[in-house]
Amino acid sequence: MNTPAHAPQPARLPLYVDLDGTLVRSDTLHESVLLLLRLSPLYLLRMLWWLLGGKAAFKRRVAEHACPAAEQLPYTPAFLAWLRAQHASGRSLVLATAADARIAHAVADQLGLFTDVLASNAGPERLNLSRRHKREAIERHARAQGHAAYAYAGNSADDLPVWAGAAEAVAVNAPGGVLAALRRTHPGAEVFAAEPPTLRQWLKAVRLTQWAKNALLFVPLLAAHRWDAPAWAPVALAFVAFGLCASATYLINDLLDLPNDRRHAHKRHRPLAAGRIGIAAAVGLMALMFPAAYALAWAVSPAFLGMLLLYTGITLAYSVQLKRVALLDVLLLSGLYTLRLGAGALAAGVELSNWLLAISLFLFLGLALVKRCAELEEVLLDTEVDRARGRGYHQDDLPGLRAMGVASGFLTVMVLALYIDSQNGRELYAQPEWLWGVAPLLLWWIMRLWLKTGRRELHGEDPLQFALHDRFSWAVLGGMGLLGALATWGA
Repeated sequence: MNTPAHAPQPARLPLYVDLDGTLVRSDTLHESVLLLLRLSPLYLLRMLWWLLGGKAAFKRRVAEHACPAAEQLPYTPAFLAWLRAQHASGRSLVLATAADARIAHAVADQLGLFTDVLASNAGPERLNLSRRHKREAIERHARAQGHAAYAYAGNSADDLPVWAGAAEAVAVNAPGGVLAALRRTHPGAEVFAAEPPTLRQWLKAVRLTQWAKNALLFVPLLAAHRWDAPAWAPVALAFVAFGLCASATYLINDLLDLPNDRRHAHKRHRPLAAGRIGIAAAVGLMALMFPAAYALAWAVSPAFLGMLLLYTGITLAYSVQLKRVALLDVLLLSGLYTLRLGAGALAAGVELSNWLLAISLFLFLGLALVKRCAELEEVLLDTEVDRARGRGYHQDDLPGLRAMGVASGFLTVMVLALYIDSQNGRELYAQPEWLWGVAPLLLWWIMRLWLKTGRRELHGEDPLQFALHDRFSWAVLGGMGLLGALATWGA
């Protein structure tokens, strides 16, 4: 960022400030569309109809139904601080944006920096205030205020015609090509450098670490004691397909949950919630991930593709509506874990044991309840609200949820013990008595997980994600693996 060494002077030209991509990192139209889709996916059909009326009319109709909360928008910090200094010095600031007037006025009221607002649908002509329309509106406004020239702050190629008529230029978050074009006409332009998303932010957005959950695809192979490479190859391909599909659905979930994430102490730092990654870019990545996932799934088998489509449908239904239904949300989360086991069995061509299904039912339900309790404790116990936004729970539900979760964990170990002493266990393992050591290890891990949840040491984190960087969890996993090997091949 290039900033002047001297303090701004009150006599400087009035500064007209763009909103989308400049004052805020995000696009308010995109955010409004997401809010509508969050209310009901059927709004997509209505929006297609609204588009026939032109862009200005489309923005007006969308804004009539949904507007993002101005206090939650991801403002550009350095630029906003600079604007506050300009305002404090007495400089006239005007918000000039192609966003709908409703959104623009809400932002202006929230910040209290702007003397006036120019926006789409603000006048009788109901214009889309972009490119030449914005320049003409700014020039008229500046002349009406007694100014022969103006300064403008923008970010995109659409702002080049506006900059062309400006005496002073400020570029905020501008791409390299736009910045190069601007400097040909305004070599002394004020620049607030763009911060493009890093690879780490993209990996965080697609939840690459969550791919660890897809290791469940290999469990049916391990349970069936299949060690031959031909059985593992299709499951490895299925692992990648499931990962791509899951990452795409995580992006959808984060896009639809932006308002709630921005209120959350930890989730507000996610790349989409913080505006580090644009909505359009995230949608574009999803459009690549889904076809790639389904193509790989078809290569595994049509049956596996069907399972992956079922996973997608359940996940999308969960993201759009069902996560707001108390208890059904945790049942669906646990079901998605179990579905991975079924998908892995299909990919490998092995039969899924009823014992494995029973153990997974209680184990994953317990983990889903851990996740929900950890989230609710962060929200409900740290704030004065008694009901979690976007969820169907309130504070009085926590003791009951904890009891359900602990019971599910203990039932997991009980079913495991019954399996060890069953005919199936005795037939499949050379020395099944070694498996009795697994039961107390698993019980210890489950009890410790709930202890840490009660102490609020998970910070709303997914329990499996917590386990990935927890040494004790790795030690337990190693111990269980060793005992399983001893049971399979003998001491």
